[in-house]
Amino acid sequence: MRKIKTYTDSASLTGAAVDEFIRLAQNAISMGGRFNVALSGGTTPKELYGLLANRDYQTELDWFSIHLFWGDERCVPPEHKDSNYHMVDEVLLSHIIIPDANVHRMLGEIDPNEAAAKYIRQLENHFQHTGASMPVFDLVLLGMGVDGHTASLFPGDRSLNETHQWVLAVEHNQPPQPLVTRLTLTLPLLNAARNVIFLVSGESKADTVKRILVEGERLPAGLVEPRGGCLVWMLDEAAGNGLN
Repeated sequence: MRKIKTYTDSASLTGAAVDEFIRLAQNAISMGGRFNVALSGGTTPKELYGLLANRDYQTELDWFSIHLFWGDERCVPPEHKDSNYHMVDEVLLSHIIIPDANVHRMLGEIDPNEAAAKYIRQLENHFQHTGASMPVFDLVLLGMGVDGHTASLFPGDRSLNETHQWVLAVEHNQPPQPLVTRLTLTLPLLNAARNVIFLVSGESKADTVKRILVEGERLPAGLVEPRGGCLVWMLDEAAGNGLN
């Protein structure tokens, strides 16, 4: 089931995303004792994490029952400015009390293929995977690039055809930027989630949003279609301008 929600501006979008995060967390904890969420990098998610760190929300979120994973990561040390973990640590983790065991970061500082294998094992252990089922996140937060990429799944990359592995090391070259190696969750794992929320803001994204949501173009973000879960695109008016 796909829903599209549009908000006046990025501040309204972020506020609504906070409310949804809290609602899903409280529901998951009340039903299963914990909330498993995969986080995204990017500017709009960063604003969400900053709000979640606000003292006003501390009584509404039981961080001892919340487990944080990452949808993707650049292969850099955790203190590097380009690290998604570093961003979340800076705006959220350093402002809340959460057990270290609840923070499941990707090891961007080691060999990429080894890091991918270690993350798969971490997912297996956490979700008590027996080989007969796919780990199911309560929530996956995603952003989208102007080119339609999401997590570190880029247009035309062979990782889009992956059907078995949950985590891959991928290389991306976007001139004039140098070749960058990244870790990413794959489509089979993303599409097993109970809830997926895209957070997209800004006029520069409007054409891509239209290509995916109106024209049905199969860009990577458009390939995220949870099989039995709920998919919500949360847009500000600038990003959703092409939907009118």
